[in-house]
Amino acid sequence: MEIIIKAAQFILSLSFLIVLHELGHFIPAKLFKTRVERFYLFFDYKFSLFKKKIGDTVYGIGWIPLGGYVKISGMIDESMDTEQMKLPPQPWEFRSKPAWQRLIIMLGGVVVNFILGILIYIMITFVWGVQSIKSNDVTNGFAVHETFKEFGFKDGDKISKFNGEEPIDVTAVNKHLFLRDLTSIEVIHENGENETIAIPEDIGNIMWEKGVMEPFVVRSVAVIDTVVVESPAAKAGVLKGDKILAVNNTPVFYWHEFTQHVIASETNVLLLVDRNGVQETITVEPSEDKTIGVSNFKSRGVNVQTKKYTFIESISKGNSLAIWTLKDYITQFKYVFTKKGATSIGGFIAIGNIFPATWSWYSFWSITAFLSIMLAFMNLLPIPALDGGHVMFTLYEMISGRKPNDKFLEYAQITGFLILIALLLLANGNDVVKLFS
Repeated sequence: MEIIIKAAQFILSLSFLIVLHELGHFIPAKLFKTRVERFYLFFDYKFSLFKKKIGDTVYGIGWIPLGGYVKISGMIDESMDTEQMKLPPQPWEFRSKPAWQRLIIMLGGVVVNFILGILIYIMITFVWGVQSIKSNDVTNGFAVHETFKEFGFKDGDKISKFNGEEPIDVTAVNKHLFLRDLTSIEVIHENGENETIAIPEDIGNIMWEKGVMEPFVVRSVAVIDTVVVESPAAKAGVLKGDKILAVNNTPVFYWHEFTQHVIASETNVLLLVDRNGVQETITVEPSEDKTIGVSNFKSRGVNVQTKKYTFIESISKGNSLAIWTLKDYITQFKYVFTKKGATSIGGFIAIGNIFPATWSWYSFWSITAFLSIMLAFMNLLPIPALDGGHVMFTLYEMISGRKPNDKFLEYAQITGFLILIALLLLANGNDVVKLFS
């Protein structure tokens, strides 16, 4: 059932984004009296689930949910309709229109995705507000990775400021470290001492190379919230609500201590738990990946506040959220071009798994806004077969006064298509490998 709910949210979000993106091309094409032959949600190789012709355009739904398209007359696109290009140009064709009109048509989809992302963020801010977690809201402070203890951080630290300013959400510290220009963090140690700790300039690269993507984890009491069915813990008799008192005879109090001892264990894990006031000892045989199949919510020990905004305030805040989403994505994008990044690229399974296992309109719209911004950026990349590729050639024509010949555009389209297929295979291949490993 969880898979169905995730898939339903993913397909609904994808369909919504595709239709609006293609409308971004369709509307200016119609305004400039350019014929649009097909408008499709999903791809229709060999057959369609639905199609209907209205005027000059066939509207339809394909059976391959990998995207969508509009086929514009007189344009070399993914349809590779070269026969049409051999005929004399017609007034209604894309190739007969002035370069500035063609540029607007090609940028339409990207512009719509950017605007859509901003509007969704405005709506989210107005309806749900913004999560606010201040320093004192993190009851037990943070558990700190060993790499960051070298900089002066300590377990139990409460974070109060980023770059000298109080953040709205202190639990966003990992994202700020990795993606934003965080040069200093002010903390309050458990002994009450305040300290401002300088952050290395290349902290993002350090985190990426060492695989330390969550150097700060909210410290939560070691109480089991979920026991996975048929997991080692379930088979051994571990129950939801058990409080972990010791692992292999070593006392623990916080969840991160418990997980560290389980991972470090070379044999069976001996758990001492408190179950409704009665202490019990349970022996668990971990799986090969050193897990036993239990979890707890990281929000335990965190007092989450919600900051509400008026509609006018939401416009400014929503714009800010959209801009930061774009900036963070661009910053993150550079890691794709590393060896580790190539194996980290995710496909449709990875994107689908972003959605929660239970239906949540807040999560749905938050993820849809992020995907809209992401799609806009990806489509703007100067790769032939993407909108950015067409924009690049059109700008070249406008600047040089010379239009690339059709044969060159045809070869460029094929090259771009092969690049996209290769990336698609890589991303979804990574998903399959991770699924089975």
